[in-house]
Amino acid sequence: MCPSTMLRMVPLPHWGRIIYTNPMQLRAPAILLAARPHGETAVIARLLTEEAGVIAGYVAGGRGRRLRPVVIPGNLVDADLRSRSDSQLPFAKLELVESRGPWLAEPLPAAAIGWVCALTATALPERHPYPTLWQALGGLLTAICHAPSARGWAGALVGYEALLLRELGYGGERPSGEELPEILAEMDKLAAPLDHYLLADRRGDVMAARARLRELLGRMVE
Repeated sequence: MCPSTMLRMVPLPHWGRIIYTNPMQLRAPAILLAARPHGETAVIARLLTEEAGVIAGYVAGGRGRRLRPVVIPGNLVDADLRSRSDSQLPFAKLELVESRGPWLAEPLPAAAIGWVCALTATALPERHPYPTLWQALGGLLTAICHAPSARGWAGALVGYEALLLRELGYGGERPSGEELPEILAEMDKLAAPLDHYLLADRRGDVMAARARLRELLGRMVE
């Protein structure tokens, strides 16, 4: 199987219908993209949902023992977000559906999960739905965690980068390589457009994560 097809071959689990009562009250399955500390115990989480896109939410106690394993980038969660007005940061209650934590001890999966989540969190505007990206990212994360080796998901990762460029209007040719050296060559070609079009002033830290991943993948063909 061509690795780049894994985005289509690994569907997200079905969690039922989204409950979406108004723009500031949302309950939906979400992929946790990022979490940064806020105050002494809370975090601000960035979540990708299928119908509402990226939403930031205040997670009370997010740095505590109970929720710390929940707010890991890449985790699938059930999110309940509520606020009183459009200008207020929603309060978010999160329940873990599927954890990526076990794979963060492995360098390659950890680097891949960190990169794709950081890229998505940085590149996508808030509250713009991208259902294709939601499905693709979920499939990619599943592939990263369950494929026998990185050869099983490297093509899908490059395909996701290209899809993100296309969805945001910056081209992004569909990758066609099947062997790892070809996939890495296509990955190298995408570095410049990702850097220039999607990451803007935040390119340093985010692209450093990609460079680390590229280095690890390159060792597989040395």
